[in-house]
Amino acid sequence: MIKRITASILCTAMCAVSFASCGNTDRGDGSGYMYNLTLLGNPETLDPQYANDPSANTVIKNMFSGLLSTDSSGNINCCNAESYEVSANGLEYTFRLRKDNYWFYDKNKDDIIEPEEYFPVTAKDYVFALKRILDPAMKSPFADKFSCIKHGGSILQSELAPEMAGISAPDDYTLKISLDYPCAEFPELLASPAAYPCNEEFFYSTKGRYGLDDESIMSNGAFFVRQWFYDPYGHNNILYMKANSANENDHYEISPSFLSFDIKDSEAEIRQAFKEEGTACFTTMNPSGYNPEKYVISSGNAVTLGLIFNPDDAVYSDLNLRKALSLSIDREALASQLSSDLQAAYGIIPPAVDLLGRSYRELSSEKLFDVYNVKEAKGYLEKAKLELGTRSLESVKIMVNSAVVNSAPLHLISQGWQDKLGIYIGIEDVTDEEFNERIANGDYSIALYPVKGNSCTGLSVISQFEDTPCLNFSLGGYRYSTDILRCPTPAELVEAYSSAERGILGQFGFIPIAYKKSYLIVAPDNEEISFDPFSGAVDYRLAKNYH
Repeated sequence: MIKRITASILCTAMCAVSFASCGNTDRGDGSGYMYNLTLLGNPETLDPQYANDPSANTVIKNMFSGLLSTDSSGNINCCNAESYEVSANGLEYTFRLRKDNYWFYDKNKDDIIEPEEYFPVTAKDYVFALKRILDPAMKSPFADKFSCIKHGGSILQSELAPEMAGISAPDDYTLKISLDYPCAEFPELLASPAAYPCNEEFFYSTKGRYGLDDESIMSNGAFFVRQWFYDPYGHNNILYMKANSANENDHYEISPSFLSFDIKDSEAEIRQAFKEEGTACFTTMNPSGYNPEKYVISSGNAVTLGLIFNPDDAVYSDLNLRKALSLSIDREALASQLSSDLQAAYGIIPPAVDLLGRSYRELSSEKLFDVYNVKEAKGYLEKAKLELGTRSLESVKIMVNSAVVNSAPLHLISQGWQDKLGIYIGIEDVTDEEFNERIANGDYSIALYPVKGNSCTGLSVISQFEDTPCLNFSLGGYRYSTDILRCPTPAELVEAYSSAERGILGQFGFIPIAYKKSYLIVAPDNEEISFDPFSGAVDYRLAKNYH
């Protein structure tokens, strides 16, 4: 049996916002606006097969388009694929491409889209892009996730050449992808920026500069990069995008005419720009100070805050001590003290991850991970003291990134440890820069660490423990992503996600404390600006301004 798909799989939470002006009955259609915006930091690269920072994700989201896309309701839909079919055994994907998606490169820099400057995106562009991901020489951060492609594992191990991957283009508008095993996550992977097309001829023409400057990138999406200037020692750093009308058609609307990004070094600068109406919106972890009656504030519960332990710490690397600390945290008591920004966490995967049309946390009860037991905690503490050869433990502090979360709830946990175990552990608030520097240098005993995937799948969240050095301690040497990728159905993903959570939590190297929201704050008179709370990408393709 062949399954024909046009729009079916629920997998992500993308937050869409709108703000309707009151009292203005003749607002026009809101299109054609030139948006002044900001980016936090310069994009490291605009190569979709490699980029992985929020600034780059925003630009790439507005510059490229792929086979599939995710809408504001969390559905995966066809984008540049007109339709696709999956074989009954789940191993063969066949895509029929639209014939109205174009590459555009403004050769003469006149901002005019001329016939000789655009040409069709073909199946070969997707073949080249996906083979690039699997090429070990490229070192794509997404390579492991695409290892389900036929021969992908052998290619990543350098046992086969990338050309042997199970990806082919029988003709310009037909793409075939073969898998080594059925993978329920695969449509979501194909909707991610990593699977956006790459034109082989243009790629090699950039002579190793692909995605690194405005001369070395071209667009197949809603906007193209007209100018990109960045001087790390200067000011007035900008990235300027113009609507790519070559791709505007009945099924692909492009509303703004320009996106003009100022590249800022700090969120404080972005907040000041927002105050001065220098940007229409911004993303943040802290929405305080912004009245929801004036601004549209949307959020996604996409971050899991948990305690991590330095494996080189002579005391707090002890397993029994970590068990004692974990088993003595009363999350029910904690929940009553948390603000609306936080939700007590028993598991690892946050509520914003959707599966089968529902939050994963509804499908897999995290109360299964409730280990609160003071009596057992005291027993583990005594074992730890024997192992460490001490009757008392030296006081340490939990390092907290003050730019991410208010540390006040941790004081309740700290007080609980003192009352129940006789252990005093303090709190140390530090700046974002100091937090990241000390994590990288191993200069901490305990830290409250924010875990966030770069997409809305459980795979992306669990993979953070494999890809982030300070989280490796929690794995016990096992790669749970391998099991997740081999799940043939979404229903089986539920058990695979839960099993991965259970395995990681059983190492007591990551103790979940709370789920945390990420926010998008939008100025009045703007509608249809959306953001992905996982990748941080803001989508302006449909944005409308009624000022």
